[in-house]
Amino acid sequence: MDPVQLSIFANRLAGICDEMGALLRASALSPNIKDRLDFSCAIFDAAGGLCAQAAHIPVHLGSMAYAMADLVEGRDWRPGDLLVVNDPYLGGTHLPDVTVVAPVFAGERLAAFTVTRAHHANIGAHSPGSMPVSRTLDEEGLVIAPQWLKREGDWQLPLSRRLGEGDELPLDVPRFADFAAQASACEAGARRLAALIGERGLEALRASLDALNTYGERRMCQRLADLADGEYRFSDVMDDDGQGRFDIPLVVTLRVEGDGAELDFTGTADQVSGNINCPLSVAAAAAYYCFRCLLPDDAPSCAGLFRPIALSAPAGSLVNARRPGAVAAGNVETSSRIVDVVLGALAQALPGEIPAASQGTMNNLAMGESGEGGARPWDYYETMAGGMGGHRHGDGLAAVHSHMTNTLNTPIESLEEHYPLRVRRYGLRRGSGGEGAHRGGDGIERELEFLAPASFTLLTERRRHRPWGLEGGGPGAAGENRLNGEALPPKFTGHARPGDRLLLASPGGGGYGLTENEQKNREIGKVS
Repeated sequence: MDPVQLSIFANRLAGICDEMGALLRASALSPNIKDRLDFSCAIFDAAGGLCAQAAHIPVHLGSMAYAMADLVEGRDWRPGDLLVVNDPYLGGTHLPDVTVVAPVFAGERLAAFTVTRAHHANIGAHSPGSMPVSRTLDEEGLVIAPQWLKREGDWQLPLSRRLGEGDELPLDVPRFADFAAQASACEAGARRLAALIGERGLEALRASLDALNTYGERRMCQRLADLADGEYRFSDVMDDDGQGRFDIPLVVTLRVEGDGAELDFTGTADQVSGNINCPLSVAAAAAYYCFRCLLPDDAPSCAGLFRPIALSAPAGSLVNARRPGAVAAGNVETSSRIVDVVLGALAQALPGEIPAASQGTMNNLAMGESGEGGARPWDYYETMAGGMGGHRHGDGLAAVHSHMTNTLNTPIESLEEHYPLRVRRYGLRRGSGGEGAHRGGDGIERELEFLAPASFTLLTERRRHRPWGLEGGGPGAAGENRLNGEALPPKFTGHARPGDRLLLASPGGGGYGLTENEQKNREIGKVS
Protein backbone atom coordinates (compact mmCIF):
# COMPACT_ATOMS: atom_id res chain seq x y z
CA MET A 1 0.00 0.00 0.00
CA ASP A 2 1.24 3.51 -0.79
CA PRO A 3 2.96 4.85 2.40
CA VAL A 4 1.12 8.17 2.27
CA GLN A 5 -2.25 6.48 1.89
CA LEU A 6 -1.38 4.04 4.69
CA SER A 7 -0.54 6.95 6.99
CA ILE A 8 -3.81 8.70 6.14
CA PHE A 9 -5.73 5.48 6.80
CA ALA A 10 -4.05 4.93 10.19
CA ASN A 11 -4.74 8.50 11.24
CA ARG A 12 -8.38 8.28 10.20
CA LEU A 13 -8.80 5.26 12.46
CA ALA A 14 -7.01 7.03 15.31
CA GLY A 15 -9.21 10.08 14.73
CA ILE A 16 -12.32 7.96 15.24
CA CYS A 17 -10.90 6.78 18.59
CA ASP A 18 -10.18 10.39 19.57
CA GLU A 19 -13.73 11.40 18.70
CA MET A 20 -15.11 8.53 20.77
CA GLY A 21 -13.07 9.74 23.72
CA ALA A 22 -14.25 13.34 23.32
CA LEU A 23 -17.88 12.23 23.25
CA LEU A 24 -17.44 9.96 26.27
CA ARG A 25 -15.85 12.75 28.28
CA ALA A 26 -18.51 15.28 27.30
CA SER A 27 -21.46 13.03 28.11
CA ALA A 28 -20.29 11.30 31.31
CA LEU A 29 -21.36 12.61 34.72
CA SER A 30 -18.70 11.27 37.10
CA PRO A 31 -15.48 13.18 37.82
CA ASN A 32 -13.61 9.91 37.21
CA ILE A 33 -14.44 10.12 33.51
CA LYS A 34 -15.13 13.78 32.74
CA ASP A 35 -12.34 15.26 34.89
CA ARG A 36 -9.72 12.55 35.46
CA LEU A 37 -10.17 11.00 31.98
CA ASP A 38 -9.97 7.46 33.34
CA PHE A 39 -11.18 5.84 30.12
CA SER A 40 -9.92 4.41 26.84
CA CYS A 41 -11.24 3.95 23.29
CA ALA A 42 -10.09 1.61 20.54
CA ILE A 43 -11.05 -0.12 17.28
CA PHE A 44 -10.64 -3.86 16.64
CA ASP A 45 -11.11 -5.92 13.50
CA ALA A 46 -13.73 -8.66 13.14
CA ALA A 47 -11.38 -11.24 14.68
CA GLY A 48 -10.58 -9.05 17.69
CA GLY A 49 -7.21 -7.77 16.49
CA LEU A 50 -6.25 -4.24 17.54
CA CYS A 51 -6.51 -1.73 14.68
CA ALA A 52 -6.17 1.65 16.40
CA GLN A 53 -6.36 3.31 19.79
CA ALA A 54 -6.32 6.79 21.21
CA ALA A 55 -3.53 7.89 23.57
CA HIS A 56 -5.55 7.00 26.65
CA ILE A 57 -4.75 4.52 29.47
CA PRO A 58 -1.98 1.98 28.67
CA VAL A 59 -3.23 -0.70 31.10
CA HIS A 60 -6.71 -0.52 29.53
CA LEU A 61 -5.53 -0.68 25.95
CA GLY A 62 -2.83 -3.32 26.26
CA SER A 63 -5.09 -5.73 28.11
CA MET A 64 -7.84 -5.27 25.52
CA ALA A 65 -5.34 -5.91 22.72
CA TYR A 66 -4.28 -9.13 24.44
CA ALA A 67 -7.72 -10.56 25.16
CA MET A 68 -10.27 -9.15 22.70
CA ALA A 69 -10.07 -12.05 20.25
CA ASP A 70 -11.35 -14.51 22.87
CA LEU A 71 -14.05 -12.08 23.96
CA VAL A 72 -15.66 -11.56 20.54
CA GLU A 73 -15.23 -15.05 19.07
CA GLY A 74 -18.25 -17.27 18.58
CA ARG A 75 -20.96 -14.75 19.47
CA ASP A 76 -24.11 -14.10 17.46
CA TRP A 77 -23.40 -10.44 16.76
CA ARG A 78 -26.23 -8.37 15.31
CA PRO A 79 -26.53 -4.70 14.32
CA GLY A 80 -27.38 -2.55 17.34
CA ASP A 81 -25.80 -4.93 19.87
CA LEU A 82 -23.70 -3.76 22.79
CA LEU A 83 -21.71 -6.22 24.89
CA VAL A 84 -20.62 -5.33 28.44
CA VAL A 85 -17.98 -7.08 30.58
CA ASN A 86 -15.64 -6.36 33.47
CA ASP A 87 -14.44 -9.86 34.44
CA PRO A 88 -10.64 -9.59 34.91
CA TYR A 89 -10.20 -13.24 34.00
CA LEU A 90 -11.93 -12.69 30.66
CA GLY A 91 -9.79 -9.85 29.37
CA GLY A 92 -10.66 -7.20 31.93
CA THR A 93 -8.33 -5.46 34.36
CA HIS A 94 -10.19 -4.98 37.66
CA LEU A 95 -13.91 -4.72 38.33
CA PRO A 96 -14.29 -0.91 38.25
CA ASP A 97 -13.00 -0.90 34.65
CA VAL A 98 -16.07 -1.80 32.58
CA THR A 99 -15.76 -2.54 28.86
CA VAL A 100 -18.51 -1.89 26.30
CA VAL A 101 -18.19 -3.39 22.79
CA ALA A 102 -20.19 -2.45 19.67
CA PRO A 103 -20.07 -4.42 16.39
CA VAL A 104 -19.69 -2.65 13.05
CA PHE A 105 -21.34 -4.21 10.01
CA ALA A 106 -20.83 -3.76 6.30
CA GLY A 107 -24.17 -4.82 4.96
CA GLU A 108 -24.77 -8.18 6.64
CA ARG A 109 -21.08 -8.93 7.23
CA LEU A 110 -19.34 -8.26 10.54
CA ALA A 111 -16.51 -5.85 9.81
CA ALA A 112 -15.05 -4.54 13.08
CA PHE A 113 -15.69 -3.48 16.67
CA THR A 114 -15.53 -0.19 18.55
CA VAL A 115 -14.69 -0.44 22.24
CA THR A 116 -14.69 1.79 25.31
CA ARG A 117 -13.38 0.98 28.79
CA ALA A 118 -14.02 3.34 31.71
CA HIS A 119 -13.49 3.34 35.46
CA HIS A 120 -16.67 3.39 37.58
CA ALA A 121 -16.15 4.49 41.19
CA ASN A 122 -19.00 2.31 42.43
CA ILE A 123 -19.16 -1.21 41.06
CA GLY A 124 -20.84 -2.74 44.09
CA ALA A 125 -18.04 -3.43 46.57
CA HIS A 126 -18.87 -3.04 50.24
CA SER A 127 -16.22 -0.33 50.67
CA PRO A 128 -16.80 3.06 49.02
CA GLY A 129 -14.89 3.58 45.80
CA SER A 130 -14.92 -0.16 45.03
CA MET A 131 -11.17 -0.55 45.65
CA PRO A 132 -11.14 -2.61 48.87
CA VAL A 133 -8.25 -4.32 50.63
CA SER A 134 -9.74 -7.60 49.45
CA ARG A 135 -8.94 -11.31 49.49
CA THR A 136 -11.25 -12.63 46.74
CA LEU A 137 -12.69 -11.30 43.52
CA ASP A 138 -16.25 -11.42 44.85
CA GLU A 139 -15.33 -8.95 47.63
CA GLU A 140 -14.42 -6.37 44.98
CA GLY A 141 -17.91 -5.84 43.58
CA LEU A 142 -20.17 -6.95 40.76
CA VAL A 143 -18.51 -9.37 38.33
CA ILE A 144 -20.06 -8.87 34.89
CA ALA A 145 -19.56 -11.86 32.64
CA PRO A 146 -19.85 -10.98 28.92
CA GLN A 147 -23.54 -10.22 28.28
CA TRP A 148 -25.74 -7.95 26.19
CA LEU A 149 -26.20 -4.40 27.42
CA LYS A 150 -28.23 -3.76 24.26
CA ARG A 151 -29.63 -6.37 21.91
CA GLU A 152 -30.43 -5.15 18.40
CA GLY A 153 -30.72 -1.61 19.77
CA ASP A 154 -32.90 -2.43 22.80
CA TRP A 155 -31.58 -1.84 26.33
CA GLN A 156 -31.61 -5.05 28.34
CA LEU A 157 -33.53 -3.63 31.29
CA PRO A 158 -32.77 -6.21 34.01
CA LEU A 159 -29.02 -5.70 33.57
CA SER A 160 -29.38 -1.95 33.08
CA ARG A 161 -31.36 -1.62 36.32
CA ARG A 162 -28.81 -3.71 38.14
CA LEU A 163 -25.96 -1.51 36.92
CA GLY A 164 -27.92 1.62 37.79
CA GLU A 165 -29.18 0.25 41.12
CA GLY A 166 -32.64 1.64 40.41
CA ASP A 167 -36.11 0.52 39.42
CA GLU A 168 -36.83 3.19 36.81
CA LEU A 169 -35.86 3.24 33.17
CA PRO A 170 -32.07 3.05 32.92
CA LEU A 171 -31.48 6.42 31.33
CA ASP A 172 -33.34 8.08 34.22
CA VAL A 173 -30.94 6.60 36.79
CA PRO A 174 -27.96 8.93 37.42
CA ARG A 175 -25.63 6.07 38.31
CA PHE A 176 -26.31 4.51 34.92
CA ALA A 177 -25.35 7.68 33.05
CA ASP A 178 -21.69 6.72 32.62
CA PHE A 179 -22.69 3.37 31.07
CA ALA A 180 -24.98 5.24 28.68
CA ALA A 181 -22.08 7.58 27.84
CA GLN A 182 -19.87 4.59 27.00
CA ALA A 183 -22.64 3.15 24.82
CA SER A 184 -23.03 6.45 22.97
CA ALA A 185 -19.29 6.70 22.35
CA CYS A 186 -19.16 3.15 20.96
CA GLU A 187 -22.15 3.77 18.71
CA ALA A 188 -20.74 7.06 17.43
CA GLY A 189 -17.44 5.34 16.63
CA ALA A 190 -19.31 2.54 14.88
CA ARG A 191 -21.13 5.06 12.67
CA ARG A 192 -17.85 6.77 11.73
CA LEU A 193 -16.18 3.47 10.96
CA ALA A 194 -19.18 2.27 8.92
CA ALA A 195 -18.96 5.47 6.88
CA LEU A 196 -15.26 4.83 6.26
CA ILE A 197 -16.04 1.29 5.13
CA GLY A 198 -18.76 2.69 2.86
CA GLU A 199 -16.16 4.90 1.17
CA ARG A 200 -13.51 2.22 0.72
CA GLY A 201 -15.41 -1.08 0.71
CA LEU A 202 -14.94 -3.93 3.17
CA GLU A 203 -12.29 -5.75 1.16
CA ALA A 204 -10.27 -2.55 0.83
CA LEU A 205 -10.56 -2.03 4.60
CA ARG A 206 -9.26 -5.52 5.28
CA ALA A 207 -6.40 -5.05 2.84
CA SER A 208 -5.51 -1.75 4.50
CA LEU A 209 -5.56 -3.38 7.95
CA ASP A 210 -3.30 -6.18 6.71
CA ALA A 211 -0.89 -3.59 5.34
CA LEU A 212 -1.02 -1.63 8.61
CA ASN A 213 -0.26 -4.71 10.71
CA THR A 214 2.57 -5.75 8.39
CA TYR A 215 4.04 -2.26 8.67
CA GLY A 216 3.66 -2.23 12.47
CA GLU A 217 5.36 -5.61 12.77
CA ARG A 218 8.21 -4.44 10.58
CA ARG A 219 8.71 -1.31 12.72
CA MET A 220 8.93 -3.36 15.91
CA CYS A 221 11.27 -5.92 14.33
CA GLN A 222 13.58 -3.15 13.18
CA ARG A 223 13.71 -1.73 16.70
CA LEU A 224 14.27 -5.09 18.36
CA ALA A 225 17.18 -5.71 16.01
CA ASP A 226 18.92 -2.77 17.74
CA LEU A 227 19.03 -4.74 20.99
CA ALA A 228 22.08 -6.91 21.58
CA ASP A 229 21.24 -10.62 21.47
CA GLY A 230 21.33 -12.16 24.91
CA GLU A 231 19.50 -12.80 28.16
CA TYR A 232 18.80 -9.98 30.60
CA ARG A 233 17.34 -10.51 34.06
CA PHE A 234 15.88 -7.94 36.44
CA SER A 235 13.95 -8.22 39.69
CA ASP A 236 12.14 -5.96 42.13
CA VAL A 237 9.64 -6.41 44.94
CA MET A 238 6.14 -5.34 45.87
CA ASP A 239 5.91 -3.71 49.31
CA ASP A 240 3.11 -5.93 50.60
CA ASP A 241 -0.22 -7.54 49.72
CA GLY A 242 -2.32 -5.92 52.47
CA GLN A 243 -2.75 -9.31 54.17
CA GLY A 244 0.52 -9.58 56.08
CA ARG A 245 2.97 -10.65 53.39
CA PHE A 246 5.88 -8.31 52.56
CA ASP A 247 8.65 -7.92 49.95
CA ILE A 248 7.01 -10.04 47.26
CA PRO A 249 9.42 -10.71 44.35
CA LEU A 250 8.65 -9.97 40.73
CA VAL A 251 11.23 -11.27 38.26
CA VAL A 252 11.57 -11.05 34.48
CA THR A 253 14.06 -12.52 32.04
CA LEU A 254 14.28 -10.78 28.67
CA ARG A 255 15.61 -12.94 25.86
CA VAL A 256 16.56 -11.19 22.64
CA GLU A 257 17.40 -13.02 19.45
CA GLY A 258 17.52 -11.28 16.08
CA ASP A 259 14.38 -9.24 15.63
CA GLY A 260 12.30 -11.00 18.29
CA ALA A 261 12.01 -10.78 22.06
CA GLU A 262 10.61 -12.98 24.83
CA LEU A 263 9.65 -11.95 28.36
CA ASP A 264 9.63 -14.80 30.88
CA PHE A 265 8.31 -14.11 34.40
CA THR A 266 9.55 -17.39 35.90
CA GLY A 267 10.80 -16.68 39.42
CA THR A 268 7.97 -14.30 40.24
CA ALA A 269 6.08 -15.08 43.44
CA ASP A 270 2.98 -17.23 43.45
CA GLN A 271 -0.31 -15.37 43.67
CA VAL A 272 -0.98 -13.99 47.13
CA SER A 273 -3.86 -13.69 49.58
CA GLY A 274 -4.19 -9.95 48.96
CA ASN A 275 -5.38 -8.09 45.88
CA ILE A 276 -2.09 -7.32 44.10
CA ASN A 277 -2.55 -10.34 41.81
CA CYS A 278 -3.19 -9.62 38.15
CA PRO A 279 -4.39 -11.68 35.19
CA LEU A 280 -1.97 -12.29 32.35
CA SER A 281 -3.78 -9.69 30.20
CA VAL A 282 -2.64 -6.95 32.62
CA ALA A 283 0.93 -8.24 32.59
CA ALA A 284 0.80 -8.19 28.79
CA ALA A 285 -0.46 -4.60 28.84
CA ALA A 286 2.52 -3.49 30.93
CA ALA A 287 4.98 -5.39 28.74
CA TYR A 288 3.50 -4.08 25.49
CA TYR A 289 3.61 -0.54 26.85
CA CYS A 290 7.35 -0.78 27.54
CA PHE A 291 8.12 -1.94 24.01
CA ARG A 292 5.76 0.63 22.50
CA CYS A 293 7.84 3.30 24.27
CA LEU A 294 10.88 2.19 22.26
CA LEU A 295 9.23 3.40 19.06
CA PRO A 296 8.57 6.95 17.84
CA ASP A 297 5.12 8.51 18.02
CA ASP A 298 4.35 7.82 14.37
CA ALA A 299 4.40 4.03 14.79
CA PRO A 300 0.84 2.68 14.48
CA SER A 301 -0.81 1.16 17.55
CA CYS A 302 -2.02 -2.05 15.96
CA ALA A 303 -1.87 -5.78 16.59
CA GLY A 304 1.09 -6.25 14.26
CA LEU A 305 3.23 -4.07 16.49
CA PHE A 306 3.27 -6.72 19.21
CA ARG A 307 3.65 -9.88 17.11
CA PRO A 308 7.45 -10.09 17.60
CA ILE A 309 7.05 -10.10 21.42
CA ALA A 310 6.39 -13.37 23.25
CA LEU A 311 5.19 -13.48 26.85
CA SER A 312 5.13 -16.29 29.40
CA ALA A 313 4.35 -16.48 33.10
CA PRO A 314 3.72 -19.45 35.39
CA ALA A 315 0.02 -20.11 35.92
CA GLY A 316 -0.99 -19.22 39.44
CA SER A 317 1.75 -16.62 39.81
CA LEU A 318 1.38 -12.99 40.82
CA VAL A 319 1.25 -11.93 37.16
CA ASN A 320 -0.89 -14.83 35.86
CA ALA A 321 -3.35 -15.31 38.68
CA ARG A 322 -6.12 -17.86 38.86
CA ARG A 323 -9.73 -17.18 39.74
CA PRO A 324 -10.93 -16.25 42.37
CA GLY A 325 -7.78 -14.34 43.31
CA ALA A 326 -8.37 -10.67 44.19
CA VAL A 327 -7.02 -8.25 41.58
CA ALA A 328 -8.16 -4.71 42.50
CA ALA A 329 -4.59 -3.48 43.07
CA GLY A 330 -2.94 -5.78 40.54
CA ASN A 331 -4.24 -3.64 37.70
CA VAL A 332 -2.82 -0.44 39.19
CA GLU A 333 0.11 -1.36 41.44
CA THR A 334 1.50 -4.64 40.13
CA SER A 335 1.25 -3.38 36.55
CA SER A 336 3.42 -0.44 37.61
CA ARG A 337 6.06 -2.82 39.02
CA ILE A 338 5.95 -4.94 35.87
CA VAL A 339 6.90 -1.80 33.97
CA ASP A 340 9.78 -1.25 36.39
CA VAL A 341 11.24 -4.73 35.89
CA VAL A 342 10.76 -4.79 32.11
CA LEU A 343 12.42 -1.39 31.78
CA GLY A 344 15.18 -2.58 34.13
CA ALA A 345 15.86 -5.50 31.78
CA LEU A 346 15.69 -3.25 28.72
CA ALA A 347 18.22 -0.89 30.32
CA GLN A 348 20.76 -3.72 30.12
CA ALA A 349 19.93 -4.44 26.47
CA LEU A 350 19.84 -0.74 25.47
CA PRO A 351 22.39 1.06 27.67
CA GLY A 352 21.76 4.80 27.87
CA GLU A 353 18.27 4.67 26.34
CA ILE A 354 16.09 3.77 29.34
CA PRO A 355 15.24 6.16 32.20
CA ALA A 356 15.53 5.43 35.90
CA ALA A 357 12.45 4.17 37.72
CA SER A 358 9.47 6.48 38.03
CA GLN A 359 7.32 6.56 41.16
CA GLY A 360 6.13 2.98 40.57
CA THR A 361 2.67 3.41 42.08
CA MET A 362 -0.64 5.05 41.28
CA ASN A 363 -1.25 6.08 44.94
CA ASN A 364 -4.84 4.83 44.85
CA LEU A 365 -7.29 6.55 47.19
CA ALA A 366 -10.92 5.46 47.39
CA MET A 367 -13.42 6.90 49.86
CA GLY A 368 -17.05 7.70 50.43
CA GLU A 369 -20.20 7.09 52.42
CA SER A 370 -22.64 4.24 51.85
CA GLY A 371 -25.69 6.31 52.71
CA GLU A 372 -26.67 4.40 55.84
CA GLY A 373 -28.53 6.39 58.48
CA GLY A 374 -29.85 8.90 55.97
CA ALA A 375 -26.46 10.34 54.93
CA ARG A 376 -25.98 11.27 51.29
CA PRO A 377 -24.14 8.40 49.57
CA TRP A 378 -21.01 9.25 47.61
CA ASP A 379 -17.99 7.50 46.10
CA TYR A 380 -14.66 9.01 45.18
CA TYR A 381 -11.59 7.45 43.60
CA GLU A 382 -8.36 8.97 42.42
CA THR A 383 -4.84 8.08 41.40
CA MET A 384 -2.15 10.62 42.24
CA ALA A 385 0.89 11.92 40.40
CA GLY A 386 4.52 11.50 41.38
CA GLY A 387 8.03 11.82 40.00
CA MET A 388 9.42 10.33 36.80
CA GLY A 389 12.92 8.92 36.54
CA GLY A 390 15.86 10.95 35.30
CA HIS A 391 17.40 9.96 31.97
CA ARG A 392 20.46 10.54 29.82
CA HIS A 393 19.02 13.72 28.32
CA GLY A 394 17.72 15.47 31.43
CA ASP A 395 15.89 15.45 34.74
CA GLY A 396 12.70 13.49 35.26
CA LEU A 397 9.38 15.30 35.19
CA ALA A 398 7.81 16.23 38.52
CA ALA A 399 4.19 15.78 39.60
CA VAL A 400 2.94 13.71 36.66
CA HIS A 401 1.04 10.47 36.13
CA SER A 402 3.47 8.06 34.55
CA HIS A 403 3.57 4.77 32.67
CA MET A 404 0.46 2.65 33.20
CA THR A 405 -1.74 5.53 34.27
CA ASN A 406 -2.39 8.42 31.94
CA THR A 407 -5.12 10.22 33.84
CA LEU A 408 -5.38 13.75 35.18
CA ASN A 409 -5.93 14.78 38.77
CA THR A 410 -9.40 15.73 39.95
CA PRO A 411 -9.37 19.54 39.98
CA ILE A 412 -9.78 21.02 43.45
CA GLU A 413 -12.90 22.91 42.33
CA SER A 414 -14.56 19.72 41.09
CA LEU A 415 -13.49 17.69 44.12
CA GLU A 416 -14.87 20.20 46.62
CA GLU A 417 -18.05 20.72 44.61
CA HIS A 418 -18.96 17.04 44.39
CA TYR A 419 -17.78 15.65 47.74
CA PRO A 420 -17.65 16.66 51.44
CA LEU A 421 -13.90 17.22 51.26
CA ARG A 422 -11.59 20.21 51.45
CA VAL A 423 -8.10 20.28 49.93
CA ARG A 424 -5.75 21.63 52.60
CA ARG A 425 -2.46 21.12 50.82
CA TYR A 426 -1.50 20.38 47.23
CA GLY A 427 2.00 20.97 45.91
CA LEU A 428 5.40 19.57 45.03
CA ARG A 429 7.20 17.32 47.48
CA ARG A 430 10.46 19.13 46.95
CA GLY A 431 13.67 17.13 47.13
CA SER A 432 11.93 13.75 46.74
CA GLY A 433 13.56 13.03 43.37
CA GLY A 434 16.73 10.92 43.39
CA GLU A 435 20.16 12.52 43.19
CA GLY A 436 22.21 12.21 40.03
CA ALA A 437 23.68 13.98 37.04
CA HIS A 438 20.01 14.18 36.06
CA ARG A 439 17.68 14.24 39.05
CA GLY A 440 14.51 12.28 39.36
CA GLY A 441 11.29 14.27 39.29
CA ASP A 442 9.65 15.28 42.57
CA GLY A 443 6.46 13.73 43.87
CA ILE A 444 3.51 15.64 45.29
CA GLU A 445 1.81 16.20 48.64
CA ARG A 446 -1.99 16.24 48.70
CA GLU A 447 -3.82 16.63 52.00
CA LEU A 448 -7.60 16.25 52.24
CA GLU A 449 -9.77 17.30 55.17
CA PHE A 450 -12.97 15.33 55.75
CA LEU A 451 -16.08 17.47 56.22
CA ALA A 452 -18.31 14.47 56.99
CA PRO A 453 -17.78 10.92 58.30
CA ALA A 454 -16.38 8.61 55.63
CA SER A 455 -14.63 5.33 55.01
CA PHE A 456 -11.43 5.33 52.97
CA THR A 457 -9.06 2.83 51.40
CA LEU A 458 -5.42 3.22 50.40
CA LEU A 459 -3.81 0.90 47.83
CA THR A 460 -0.27 2.22 47.42
CA GLU A 461 3.27 1.03 46.73
CA ARG A 462 6.85 2.30 47.01
CA ARG A 463 6.30 3.02 50.72
CA ARG A 464 8.92 0.46 51.81
CA HIS A 465 11.15 0.26 48.75
CA ARG A 466 12.34 3.34 46.86
CA PRO A 467 12.29 3.81 43.05
CA TRP A 468 15.70 2.81 41.75
CA GLY A 469 18.24 5.00 39.97
CA LEU A 470 20.37 4.14 36.94
CA GLU A 471 24.01 4.58 35.96
CA GLY A 472 24.96 5.58 39.51
CA GLY A 473 21.93 7.77 40.16
CA GLY A 474 20.29 7.67 43.59
CA PRO A 475 16.84 6.29 44.41
CA GLY A 476 13.79 8.51 44.69
CA ALA A 477 12.16 9.07 48.08
CA ALA A 478 9.61 6.52 49.25
CA GLY A 479 6.01 7.66 49.54
CA GLU A 480 4.12 8.28 52.78
CA ASN A 481 0.49 7.95 53.93
CA ARG A 482 -0.61 9.82 57.07
CA LEU A 483 -3.88 10.38 58.92
CA ASN A 484 -3.67 13.34 61.32
CA GLY A 485 0.11 13.02 61.18
CA GLU A 486 0.19 9.30 62.06
CA ALA A 487 1.80 6.97 59.52
CA LEU A 488 -0.45 4.47 57.74
CA PRO A 489 0.64 1.26 55.96
CA PRO A 490 0.70 0.98 52.15
CA LYS A 491 -2.61 -0.94 52.04
CA PHE A 492 -5.16 0.28 54.57
CA THR A 493 -8.87 0.69 55.22
CA GLY A 494 -10.07 3.16 57.82
CA HIS A 495 -12.80 5.51 58.98
CA ALA A 496 -12.49 9.28 59.20
CA ARG A 497 -14.40 11.82 61.26
CA PRO A 498 -15.12 15.42 60.32
CA GLY A 499 -11.93 17.42 60.72
CA ASP A 500 -9.58 14.48 60.12
CA ARG A 501 -6.82 15.08 57.58
CA LEU A 502 -5.41 12.48 55.21
CA LEU A 503 -2.05 13.16 53.56
CA LEU A 504 -0.59 11.28 50.61
CA ALA A 505 3.02 12.10 49.75
CA SER A 506 3.96 10.36 46.50
CA PRO A 507 7.41 8.95 45.66
CA GLY A 508 9.99 10.79 43.60
CA GLY A 509 11.65 9.31 40.53
CA GLY A 510 15.09 7.74 40.54
CA GLY A 511 18.15 9.75 39.55
CA TYR A 512 20.31 9.06 36.49
CA GLY A 513 24.11 9.16 36.37
CA LEU A 514 26.70 10.25 38.89
CA THR A 515 26.78 13.80 40.22
CA GLU A 516 29.86 15.90 39.48
CA ASN A 517 31.18 15.38 43.02
CA GLU A 518 30.70 11.63 42.77
CA GLN A 519 32.50 11.59 39.43
CA LYS A 520 35.41 13.60 40.91
CA ASN A 521 35.62 11.32 43.95
CA ARG A 522 35.65 8.29 41.69
CA GLU A 523 38.48 9.77 39.60
CA ILE A 524 40.44 10.61 42.76
CA GLY A 525 39.97 7.03 43.93
CA LYS A 526 41.32 5.71 40.63
CA VAL A 527 44.43 7.93 40.84
CA SER A 528 45.14 7.09 44.47
